[in-house]
Amino acid sequence: MKLEVTPFAFGAAPIGNFSRPIDEATSDAMVQHAWDAGVRYYDTAPMYGHGLSELRCGHSLRWKERDDFVLSSKVGRLLKPKKRSQIEFSPWNNAAANEMVFDYSYDATMRSFEDSLQRLALERIDICFIHDIDVFTRGAEQPEVFRQAMDGAWRALAKLREEGVVKAIGVGVNEWQVCLEALRQRDFDCFLLAGRYTLLEQESLDSFLPLCVERNAAVVIGGGFNSGILATGAVDGAKYNYVPAPADILERVRRIEKVCRDHDVPLPAAAMQFVVAHPAIPSFIAGTRTVDQLEKNLEWFSHPIPADFWRTLKKQGLLREDAPTPDESR
Repeated sequence: MKLEVTPFAFGAAPIGNFSRPIDEATSDAMVQHAWDAGVRYYDTAPMYGHGLSELRCGHSLRWKERDDFVLSSKVGRLLKPKKRSQIEFSPWNNAAANEMVFDYSYDATMRSFEDSLQRLALERIDICFIHDIDVFTRGAEQPEVFRQAMDGAWRALAKLREEGVVKAIGVGVNEWQVCLEALRQRDFDCFLLAGRYTLLEQESLDSFLPLCVERNAAVVIGGGFNSGILATGAVDGAKYNYVPAPADILERVRRIEKVCRDHDVPLPAAAMQFVVAHPAIPSFIAGTRTVDQLEKNLEWFSHPIPADFWRTLKKQGLLREDAPTPDESR
């Protein structure tokens, strides 16, 4: 069954209290504001706030008509109740009282999926991703973790898909190379890629994204601001992939910002709209901390951008010639 997702998606990691707390009223207000703006795709995970994000998503979406929105969550971590004083919450703040344990086995995947449904208290999850089987998260263990996930978690999710319990299954990671290998080995419908296809990074155009087009596999992009710099610009302390941006990235962003100024285009608007111009990428997942921040993201997502802006970026070598742009997809 084909799923239709809105081009702008609500990323629910921040409402898991990433880095600092968000109160219940603000969390709910953001979901309701997104809904009123027409957003109909919401992404969460057990990892986000040790279950808090799923609890909050379920609370805010519970009385919506279930067929009116698409919801995705993830497997790969089991949550077990534990005393708060014994839990290492970082980078989550004031999260739910559960410890997290990695487990990509068949049985753990089925348990994780059922647990997520219980936390959400919704009738179904539409898309389920195998979470964090990448080098960024697992380091030297990654090859073995990947094998376990392909043997265990994929088999469980494929069964759930075959039975119609979920509509689509995928992998959610920080590296396109992991997605490419997963697609080569197994039948996946979609991927959630954190960054790796942005105004600053287009290496995935060489092999991964073309294979997605060939196999009709969708890619949704989270972290499309490269963890900060494409939203803030090249300011002091700007973050690139979770660490302070190196000098070459700062200089590249400054050059992009000049083109933005010349064409009256906000840098974040260009970053967001560029991503969803690719035919394999139906949605940009944006995580926000306040209603005002969410509203600004929605404004950027619809900000008019002249075709000459994209041509100038390519002419100056700031964007790959083969990168699809919004003016070409209209």
